[in-house]
Amino acid sequence: MSGLPSAAAAGGVWEGLGEQAGALARGEVSSRELVERSLRRIEATRHTLNAFRVVRAEAALREADEADRRLAAGERAALLGVPVAVKDDMDVAGEPTAFGCPGRFPAKKADSEAVRRLRAAGAVVVGKTNTPELGQWPVTHGTAFGVTRNPWSLEHSPGGSSGGSAAAVAAGLVPAALGSDGAGSIRIPAAWTHLVGIKPQRGRISTWPEREAFRGITCHGPLARTVADAALLLQAASGSHDGDLHRPPAVDVVAAAGHGPRRRLRIVLALRPAFAAVRHWLHPAVRAATLGIAERLEALGHEVVEENPRYGPIGLTFVPRSMAGVRDWTARVPDRALLDARTHANARGGMLLGGGVLRVARAAEAPLRRRLSELFWRFDAVLTPTTAVPPLRTGELDGLSARDTNARMTAACPYAWPWNVLGWPALSVPSGFTDDGLPLGAQLLGPSNSEPLLLSLAAQLEEDRRWYERWPAGRPR
Repeated sequence: MSGLPSAAAAGGVWEGLGEQAGALARGEVSSRELVERSLRRIEATRHTLNAFRVVRAEAALREADEADRRLAAGERAALLGVPVAVKDDMDVAGEPTAFGCPGRFPAKKADSEAVRRLRAAGAVVVGKTNTPELGQWPVTHGTAFGVTRNPWSLEHSPGGSSGGSAAAVAAGLVPAALGSDGAGSIRIPAAWTHLVGIKPQRGRISTWPEREAFRGITCHGPLARTVADAALLLQAASGSHDGDLHRPPAVDVVAAAGHGPRRRLRIVLALRPAFAAVRHWLHPAVRAATLGIAERLEALGHEVVEENPRYGPIGLTFVPRSMAGVRDWTARVPDRALLDARTHANARGGMLLGGGVLRVARAAEAPLRRRLSELFWRFDAVLTPTTAVPPLRTGELDGLSARDTNARMTAACPYAWPWNVLGWPALSVPSGFTDDGLPLGAQLLGPSNSEPLLLSLAAQLEEDRRWYERWPAGRPR
């Protein structure tokens, strides 16, 4: 697929994941140079963006030197020598996995499967990015690390819970990063920082050493500036561990990101979210941006029909699984007294909604998938806003009770979580900006194992919209 600009036109030399991998393979730059630049940018933004919980400066430079030796010897791998980051819910050998929590956590003895696969592809993990406590909120803030801020506006959050990964990529600290998504935690920060974010099919990227994460609602996935870069990181991290509960068939996402759809698609425009016992209000700027994406899809030759999916009682199945996941994780925290009061409340909810209620919630997943599958007998994909509102201000959820926090965040972000229950692929693409320059996103949703179709559609939109050309002001050089 043509249309991607040169590195210089995109805002700098070798900013993209694919650009960096290609430049390294051609000998135009060294891994040490790229990793040193990444580390300088991380340090320069430590007191402003605060994207990283752990920075592996010495280890990353050693690994960069080793990558340069391998490159000089003629070895090639998809990401050999490229600096990337991962969210702090993934194990990196020698580093703690605190998942946004305060306290002293032990260093992990081994990489998680996703990190192992990134290393096998040659990537250099420069650090672990900030996330709110146990990934519970759509803002990235916590007593353990402070406030992570949005590169587009330091008064606003980059979203959550993969907010550190999103801030790092949006500001150019790393060309791409892995996050995780249990209720939109990749797609929400992608929307609020002008990125492409993918929640793949459940199991596409292994969550090992967890057989499944948060009772099956959480998946790992990439955040990047372009569809091609997101697909490249997704492909590198994809694959199953023998212990995984979910092991979907392989798909070629890199090939799919290289071209538009091979046929005219029928796409549902859905502006009404699933029922969640919370009053929703779609911000006019978000609505206008989503309609703008629908218009561009029609201009590109697709049919767009406004219709509301028959979600059914999907919200009743999400809450027990989410709160059970919080309860599971709190049992691992060294000092639970340090946790946020809202975490304790959600963990108690996980206890109350465990047992039979949780089993019913899990059993409801298959009927819900059959119910939503009917939509895909007539349509190929669904288009929704990624969030109902523009980026929240930092501190906007501070001081609220657990109940009020859950209500506020459900109202702000009602569109993403149903696909976590279903386990199907979803991605967010930039859809525009508010009048005061805050990023917005639109979501593309598909049925089981539909990443190739969604990526080809997103690639076609990207060639038309060229969102990668716009960077936040004042990013480090």
